[in-house]
Amino acid sequence: MLAAAIAAEVAGTTFLQKSEQFTKLVPTLAMAGLYALAFFCLSQALKHVPLGVAYAIWGGVGIVLTAIIGVVLFRQSLDAPAMVGIGLIVSGVLVTQLFSRSVAHG
Repeated sequence: MLAAAIAAEVAGTTFLQKSEQFTKLVPTLAMAGLYALAFFCLSQALKHVPLGVAYAIWGGVGIVLTAIIGVVLFRQSLDAPAMVGIGLIVSGVLVTQLFSRSVAHG
């Protein structure tokens, strides 16, 4: 279910770009439906995965996949600092969730 949540969120974000700031009806409706599906699937994944871990995976994988889609589908470029920054975001989320005593690990 977590993989489905990630896929739906990334697809929804892709349609967010295609909606052209909500001026195109079909992409806007697709985005809304996919985001709703993403949150439903995430809620189901929380039956088996602690919230912090699920959110770290969802966020980290979503960031990477969305960046790849931006490059491939929308011809957006990522320079070295952007790639390092994305890597640091993913690393920071993972370190916080896996090692911090401040975060409830369920």
